[in-house]
Formats: sequence, structure tokens, C-alpha cells
Amino acid sequence: MTVTERFLDFVRFDTQSDDETNLTPSTPGQMEFARYLRDVVEKMGLEEITLDDNGYLMATLPSNTDEMVPTVGFIAHMDTAPDMSGRHVNPRIVRNYDGKDITLNAEQGIVLSPSEFPELLNYVGQDLIVTDGTTLLGADDKAGIAEILSAVAYLQAHPEIKHGKVRIAFNPDEEIGKGAHKFDVELFAADWAYTMDGGAVGELEYENFNAAGCRVVIKGRNVHPGTAKHKMVNSIRVANRFISMLPSWETPEHTEGYEGFYHLVGINGTVEETTLSYIIRDHDRARFESRKREMEHLGRKINEEYPGCCTVELNDQYYNMREKIEPVMHIIEIAEQAMRNSGVTPRVQPIRGGTDGAQLSFKGLPCPNIFAGGENFHGRYEFVAIQSMEKATDVIVNICRLVAER
Repeated sequence: MTVTERFLDFVRFDTQSDDETNLTPSTPGQMEFARYLRDVVEKMGLEEITLDDNGYLMATLPSNTDEMVPTVGFIAHMDTAPDMSGRHVNPRIVRNYDGKDITLNAEQGIVLSPSEFPELLNYVGQDLIVTDGTTLLGADDKAGIAEILSAVAYLQAHPEIKHGKVRIAFNPDEEIGKGAHKFDVELFAADWAYTMDGGAVGELEYENFNAAGCRVVIKGRNVHPGTAKHKMVNSIRVANRFISMLPSWETPEHTEGYEGFYHLVGINGTVEETTLSYIIRDHDRARFESRKREMEHLGRKINEEYPGCCTVELNDQYYNMREKIEPVMHIIEIAEQAMRNSGVTPRVQPIRGGTDGAQLSFKGLPCPNIFAGGENFHGRYEFVAIQSMEKATDVIVNICRLVAER
């Protein structure tokens, strides 16, 4: 099977994760897909295949050299984002893209246009896989799974390419920040690994946000509005005060590069009680800690005016993997050389987000992130170029080759 055939096969599975279930995997479709992939790797003849009750699938391509070679791993996640449905994905291939608008759904007037997504113009002449405009595509990260399996199949078919032991893993629930929580690093037993979970061709990432979640609860006092003077405390209005005290320019829509932010992702309220849900992000650890202290400070300010009204709950989610990668920078150099050997110019850049690799790096498995080729993740305008998936497959093969040569 080609990498395209594998990808089109995989997107049939509805693997949208759900942060509300408190299960692992968070949705049954992910375990269904994991069992299917277990059958796939068994038919490929891989070894040391394990699938645990939490949906973590691991397998081994044995070494084909007598030399002592480090064990390298490749990881991708099975779930798709909760942001949009991944059920009944109906992909379509646009051959030899001409740089014009692509009508995804004529009936609903949904168009993928370079006027809104100028990155499309980078793919003129290539073959794009797009959605029908009613679901996301699932290139994040089923493209990564297809690329890893295609690279393994290529190595099996070309024994002249010497490589050490290669470990692969497919995990659930990355999109809800829990992909690495129950990942058994000791069982995986790799010296280092790469997540195939990046975007456009050439992306190589070993810096990511430090991340925290913040829940702000405002308690009010509801009184009949006709007799509310000096009695009512409207928690919605107090919550609005809290929101307005944060700097309006330090939000996702006003930041880029290494700039951090406060992001209000949810609000639910009545006069009696309002809850604000934030995520806090910054590449710099000191600024990250400062942002958390600011949330607590604002809570105290609210309580000075409305005693006992405001509660701020903070929860660290993951940290910048850079501090774990810098002592082993040879794994970045290998990835860069593998890209160049595949005709790809490496583009090392910080992730304005996080990957499973960040958490895995802090669990003892250094794990930078490599492009999988997709664009516009998490929505109806997602697409991936077939040529991008083929390049990612080549990069994996060349990493295995270089590790053996070194």
C-alpha cells in the first residue's frame, strides 16, 4: 500500500477525543482504531506488539545489522480534535492543484480559497487531499501514522538499508492533552523518538509552550432585581471585570513566535455563579510562572471588593521540552540531515502549542516533533498534500539509515 492508500483507509475511523469522559482512551472509536492498527502491524510481521487497555499500541521493526545501534522510536496519535466532527470523513483528491479556489461543498457554499489560506499557493502542481467541508480531515495525525507504517514497510522491502531496532507507537488522546499521560516509556525502550505530528514540510520543532489551565470561579448573590440595590452580586458582571483586567493584547489573536498569551476558552454563568476557563502559554519559564501569579493576583483584587467571591485554580499541563533536548542535540542534527537527504530544507521553529513529545521528554524519552505535512488542522479547511506525506516517509527512512551509519 502507498502512504496515500493507508491514509485514506485510516480516516474512515471516527477517533475524535472527548475531554469530558475521564476515560483512556476517551472515546471508543480510538480503541477500535487501535485494534485495527494492531492487525495491520501483525500482518506486516512486526515484533514485540503490545496493545494495552488504555489504547497504547507499540511494535518493533528488528535491527538488520550486527552493529550496536541506538533504538530510535516514531510516534503518532490516533485521535482527532474535539473542535470538529471526525465522523464520516469524505476525502477527495485534487490532482495537480492549479492555485485557484477549491469548492469543498457546493451545496453549503464552502470554499477553500488561497485568498483566505495563502499557504495553498505553496502547493501548486501538487495533489491535495481535502474534506467535503462537513468534517475535519484527520491528517492530524493519521498522516503521521500512515507515514510511519509506510517507512517501516519500505525498510522491510529494502534490507540493503541498514538500520537498528525501530520502535513505533500510536497513542490516544493527544488532542485533549493526555496522549503521554499513560505512555509506558520503559516498555517503549527507545533511546529517543520523534513525534510525526507537525505541519508543513520541513518543520522540525524542539521548543514548545509551557502550558497551564486556569479555572476562575466567581460566586454571586442573586436577589430579585426589584429589590437588589446594595444586595445583589451579579457574578457575570464580576467575571467581566476579571476578564477586562487582563491585557487585551496578550491573546492568541495578537501574538506570534515566542510571545505568550492568556486565552479565554470558555465561559458559563448565571447571576449566582460564573466559571471562566483559561489556558496560559509562554515559551519562557519565568514569564510563564509570572502569568500564573498574575491570575492569582487578579483573583485577590476581585476578593478585595467582593470578599470570598473569587477562586482561582491553576493546573500545569506541560513544559517546554527544549531543556530536555539541548543536552542531546545530535538527535536534532540527525533529523536535519535526514531532511536534507530527502530534498527538504529543515525549518526549525518553536511550536505555538504542545505535543506528546513535550511530556515524553520530561518522562525520560527525548522526543522532538517532525512535520506530517498537513495544514489547517482541526477544521473543515484541513488538507494534506500527497507529496508532503511521501517526503515525511522518506525522512523517517533516512533517520533510520543515519542512526545506523553513525
